[in-house]
Amino acid sequence: MSAVADEIWAILKENSLQMGVLRESHKEFKEQFEAAQKETDRILRKLSVDIKDVNKSVGRLTNRLGEFVEEAVRPSAVRLFRERGIDIHEVQQNISANRDGEGLEIDLLVVNNNDVVVIECKSNLSIDDVNEHLERLEKVKRLLPDHKDKRISGAVAGMVIPANVAAYAIKKGLYVIGQNGEHLELRNDMSFAAKIW
Repeated sequence: MSAVADEIWAILKENSLQMGVLRESHKEFKEQFEAAQKETDRILRKLSVDIKDVNKSVGRLTNRLGEFVEEAVRPSAVRLFRERGIDIHEVQQNISANRDGEGLEIDLLVVNNNDVVVIECKSNLSIDDVNEHLERLEKVKRLLPDHKDKRISGAVAGMVIPANVAAYAIKKGLYVIGQNGEHLELRNDMSFAAKIW
């Protein structure tokens, strides 16, 4: 019986030693895991900052390209709309208005005594840009009361205008200004009748 008891004690002692080794291994693994997690968190924080910096740079570039489109459209606007029977007298750039907590920003405003064409300029025109401009046009008479008695129409301009976006804008009653070689042109055919707001 003593030999059996000695054997059991030997097994228990061996198990106890193995449990100690397992606890030590678990502790080392936990420490390594926590260190790896901290390093991963540090890398992710840095990556997040880098992504924010890239997004800011892309945003600045996009804004600069939009400004480039504005600068290209501004001198052509008078000619383009005069060719369509709208005798433009004045081109205004970067118009902002705020009334009763509602705001409005306009890239270009071409006007005469009776007409106002509100132009939105984008580097790469999208359907979302067209929809936002349609919402903007709804606010013009309310937020620019000097023009409340004039015929308000809208136009969108872009360096890149996908065919489906141009078709959508035209269907919604907007003029579409795009590049044709070295010149800007209205993509609307001569029978086009702009929506009046």
